[in-house]
Amino acid sequence: MDMKNDKTRYGLLCGISSYMMWGVLPVFWKLVQDVPAYEILAHRILWSFIVMSMLVVLSGGLSKLADILRDRRSMAYIAACSVLITFNWFLFIWCVNNGHIVESSLGYYINPLMSVFLGTVVLKEKLDASQKVAIAIAATGVIAMVVFYGSFPWIPLALASSFGVYGLLKKKVALDSMAGLTIETLITAPFALAFLAHLNTNGGGAFGSTAVTTVILMLSGAVTAMPLLLFAEGAKNVRLSTMGFLQYVSPTISLVIGIFLYKESVTQVNMIGFCFIWAALAVYSYSLLRPVRTKA
Repeated sequence: MDMKNDKTRYGLLCGISSYMMWGVLPVFWKLVQDVPAYEILAHRILWSFIVMSMLVVLSGGLSKLADILRDRRSMAYIAACSVLITFNWFLFIWCVNNGHIVESSLGYYINPLMSVFLGTVVLKEKLDASQKVAIAIAATGVIAMVVFYGSFPWIPLALASSFGVYGLLKKKVALDSMAGLTIETLITAPFALAFLAHLNTNGGGAFGSTAVTTVILMLSGAVTAMPLLLFAEGAKNVRLSTMGFLQYVSPTISLVIGIFLYKESVTQVNMIGFCFIWAALAVYSYSLLRPVRTKA
């Protein structure tokens, strides 16, 4: 029992840390907001692969990497993860650098609902009465935003669904997080390298234009790899539904950054939705803490 509790605490620590890092990520991407999103994405993929490859070599994980590459089932899951995370990365970068940080934070507020849904339906995770009430409250907020948004909220829904399914696949494949992420970036790195080579050959690349831009693009690998590794570790040791609700840490930080640092506006409809979802978080958090308090 103690070992199980230790694993849960470790998973919670990893999950919370990853979401805090993702929360402040808009500030990093804003530093290269003049660079096209697709070019930033290519650098993010390439440098992430380089960073992860170095970590695998230093940790002696090449044999584990080779085993995964020979496993067709694992490779199928990883290939799907690679596609999903690449799409999610691109859309998020585009949102940040085109004045949609608040809208992207809305997407990551919706994502926990998606994670809870996938956890209960696909993985058959059980929820108590309080947790079901929390889901109902959150769903009401999402429905209100969809109905009164004025247009289909494709940005938040696309971000939520892509990352929700990504989390589900990471949970199902249950691979070593470092090796899994390395292969995810390995799949897309050749395309990213070819694109950047073509771009710089024709004099259109931002890499090398200024020292600051070059350093930031190179650092994109490290700032990408760390939270993803922590997320993967958390997903392996904590219920998917719990990981889903922990994600409220990230959009809350991003929302504050978008409103107060970059002066983005928040509509009345968004605030109504946020209030519903914050209420759901309070109820769900209580349901998680109640067993601990009862035991104490």
